[in-house]
Amino acid sequence: MFESPQEQVPDNKVGVWIGVAIVVVIAVGLFYYVSRKPKSTAPVSTASMGGAGAPGADPTKDLRVVSVTMQKDDSGTTAEWLVDIKNDSPTYTYSNIGYETTYLGASQNVLSVNHGTINLTIPPGEDQSTQFRDVLYPDGTSIYRLKVTGASSSQ
Repeated sequence: MFESPQEQVPDNKVGVWIGVAIVVVIAVGLFYYVSRKPKSTAPVSTASMGGAGAPGADPTKDLRVVSVTMQKDDSGTTAEWLVDIKNDSPTYTYSNIGYETTYLGASQNVLSVNHGTINLTIPPGEDQSTQFRDVLYPDGTSIYRLKVTGASSSQ
């Protein structure tokens, strides 16, 4: 007899599109944040000049930086490096390893570059860890790098 009229709810797709738009904006923002975030570890490179010593030796190819960590010393002013270097050469022993450290700011600007020598001798096929102090830690450093620049070699 008397039936109550059923309310018809209009099919509202605007809410669905707003939800999809929000998800897309969040995904794009997250992608941008992750791709622009400075790395906390140093990319390691072994290039540039060769070393003195045995003919045919190439320390920039034979010496590989396995791991590198940089932190401030206890006073907070000087950079301290902990480096593990592997000698991939089957015949050459390397010593007095030359290095270059680079300190970069958040916008990839170079804050400081330093060259030095690690007093270490690494026989063929072996790896060794060492710790050394570098330059005064530049304010604003967000990325740091270390590369082998040369070494003395012997057979």
